[in-house]
Amino acid sequence: MKKLPLYSIAIFSLLSLTSCEAVETIFKAGMWWGILVVVAIVVILLLIFSKGKNS
Repeated sequence: MKKLPLYSIAIFSLLSLTSCEAVETIFKAGMWWGILVVVAIVVILLLIFSKGKNS
């Protein structure tokens, strides 16, 4: 079974959702990605600083 291209998935989601729901979904996804990126950066910085103090 072929995977659907990203464009067809995007078009399907835009046609199935109303404009407000589509915008809400995009902003929710953006918010969660932002939170995950910030948490990942904080964890990486903590690991770097903790290894620096031990050496």
